[in-house]
Amino acid sequence: MTLGVTGGIGCGKSTAAALFGRRGFRLLDSDALIRERVLPSGPVSAALRARYGAAVFQGDGAVDRAALAARVFPHDAERRWLEELTHPVLFGLWRSAFAAEPAADWVVEVPLLFEKGLENWFDFTVCVASSAPQQLARLEQRGLPRALAEQRISKQLPLAQKIESADFVLWNDGTPEFLEAQIDRLIARLPVVR
Repeated sequence: MTLGVTGGIGCGKSTAAALFGRRGFRLLDSDALIRERVLPSGPVSAALRARYGAAVFQGDGAVDRAALAARVFPHDAERRWLEELTHPVLFGLWRSAFAAEPAADWVVEVPLLFEKGLENWFDFTVCVASSAPQQLARLEQRGLPRALAEQRISKQLPLAQKIESADFVLWNDGTPEFLEAQIDRLIARLPVVR
């Protein structure tokens, strides 16, 4: 079984996905895969250097993700170019992981699940949602200035549409225990989870 976990930035996707992982699901964190495997890969790194030069690289040659974000988030065309560059590599990593453990139950954290029409990759989709004030408060606690947080939120599908599109919704305005209880109830409803 594969679950796709999505939601708005700052709603708690990573927390929810990790909780599924603690309950026996194999976890794929798409953001971590992009950061740790996709951006450092030779072809992606070379394409970034050809397009942006040294401006998006640190002194040690690693991609400077903050500088890259500053280049792409304000400009839809640049963001689309980056997604077209990185997403096929990401999907290849998903395929390899699924093929290596075909009997496993998987949870995949996918921020742009509905935006990119990726529903067919998953048996079920789960949206982690929270109120707008809670979402902004979490992003500010991470050190993201409010204006930048609002800009990032605006680039995603409205949370109400994600909620409407998802098979299941986890509401994450309460305590961590409340989120865990929702996940346990959801797992109990899923067919044949190993």
